[in-house]
Amino acid sequence: MTDYTAVITGASKGIGADLAQRLLERGYKVISIARHDPEFTHENLTSVRCDLLHADAVAQTAAKIAAEHEVTHLIHNAGLIWPNLLEEAKPEDLLGLTQIHLGSALTLIQAFLPAMKARGFGRVVFNGSRAALGVPTRTAYSATKAGMIGMARTWALELAPHGITVNVVAPGPVRTDNFWGIIEKDSEHEAALAARIPVGRLGEVRDISNAFLFFCDPENGFATGQTLYVCGGASIGTLQL
Repeated sequence: MTDYTAVITGASKGIGADLAQRLLERGYKVISIARHDPEFTHENLTSVRCDLLHADAVAQTAAKIAAEHEVTHLIHNAGLIWPNLLEEAKPEDLLGLTQIHLGSALTLIQAFLPAMKARGFGRVVFNGSRAALGVPTRTAYSATKAGMIGMARTWALELAPHGITVNVVAPGPVRTDNFWGIIEKDSEHEAALAARIPVGRLGEVRDISNAFLFFCDPENGFATGQTLYVCGGASIGTLQL
């Protein structure tokens, strides 16, 4: 058995759920923070319901977890897209997505840092996006995902002396509920998008959780401040969704 406790935001489905199950298989304790409970159970899985759009709720959740658990891993996977063209973009979109993508992560890590520093070990991994490089209809989403990269690099510099690494996994189009909320499942649009990706297919959940496992691994302490694009080559050029 390992002695690691991973907090995963958005672990109730998709990438977060797959990563949670894979860490549980490796002997980790996993704490899911999401609006809904995961559809699976495990003796080492704890589910905490919280809407990360609400700063006060996040602060209460973070304090409670920190008081009851020695968190070693924070995987900030939860996110929203809210797509719209520039003409329809609103400042409120920026505020909301800044809270869920950046503000909630800040509140959580501040609560968990004392235990990580005392242990001399920690792993922080963000779920970023290839959209940080720019995608039409993603004003607020691209802005906050790009901000995530800058924030992670800053944290990596500050926390490196304490044995804490901070990295970003930046997926391209992945077949999840979030993706199908924008692109109709099994549609011509989906097939055309897959054909434009250099490797000729869309990403699967397992493609992304593989990258998360690399950065979560206690033996990988020399990679920090990095952004790994897991996008089938889409980050090399433009991608029209």
